[in-house]
Amino acid sequence: MSEGFPEYVDVEYTDGEGESPSDYTTLDRKMQKAIEVTTKGLEEYDNPAVMWTGGKDSTLTLYFIKEVADEYGFDTPTAVFIDHFQHFDDIIGFVEKWADEWGINVVYARNNDVRELADEPGDEVRVEDLNEQNQHHVREILEYEDDTFPFLLDTYVGNHLLKTVPLNNAIEEHGIDGIISGVRWDEQEAREDETFFSPRHDPDIYPPHDRIHPILQFDEEAVWDAFWNYVVPETVEGYPDEGYVPQGYDDLPVGITQDDVPVSPKYFEGFRSLGSEVSTEKSAQEPAWLQDLEGTTERAGRAQDKEDLMERLRDLGYM
Repeated sequence: MSEGFPEYVDVEYTDGEGESPSDYTTLDRKMQKAIEVTTKGLEEYDNPAVMWTGGKDSTLTLYFIKEVADEYGFDTPTAVFIDHFQHFDDIIGFVEKWADEWGINVVYARNNDVRELADEPGDEVRVEDLNEQNQHHVREILEYEDDTFPFLLDTYVGNHLLKTVPLNNAIEEHGIDGIISGVRWDEQEAREDETFFSPRHDPDIYPPHDRIHPILQFDEEAVWDAFWNYVVPETVEGYPDEGYVPQGYDDLPVGITQDDVPVSPKYFEGFRSLGSEVSTEKSAQEPAWLQDLEGTTERAGRAQDKEDLMERLRDLGYM
């Protein structure tokens, strides 16, 4: 156990080492592992929380948490939603609706100091106008030397200040010892070596805690298979039990609308990744789950400068 981290946590940090989605050959095996990891996470940590973005991966993770909590009598963890101020308009509404439906307590993590210095995305923010904490991160941790930076999520400075800093502040403020996250091995190269329980114990970088990754073993296709065969049928009254894959908004079962389904409307519109409204584009016209999931890149619609910086961002506490 790393120095300074609670001794009551007993998990295997090498679980999943050297594995990939292909080691879990069926959807049932992937789901069984997700339930196993989720159960262990809820057992071992005194105050876990789940990262919820409103996207498919974090919503699937929340589904497993709800199932395990209901089955074994655990308290449902608080959800942390990082509000980076550049979401698609309907994302926060989606989160609020399903938090109410599922009885989830949501904590909104925001870096208001940065937000107050910019009117809109792309505005230049002067480093000298930031508060002491943010200046420390810019100058000492990121070693950024320019006088200003753009108020944009998908840049090195912007991503760190708008996502990582508020996340770490929330971890410290709420005494969170385990963050349950929906990252996947196949989603991005920087995540290929993650394990199901991953330590973040260096107090010089972040409040000591662990990351818990129940769906590492899922690929994009399996995520959608889980939604249409399990999440939606078990969540939406009147949805076919055997699962039904809609071809669009107007192809849902009779009496059911898109608003009734715990799937972000952006996926129906053709987005496969929900980064920011400013820098994420739809991949195609058809819904995300009907696109060429094997022959195209899931995050191709995102700004590539941030994708190229993913490894450095993760070293600083990014998901």
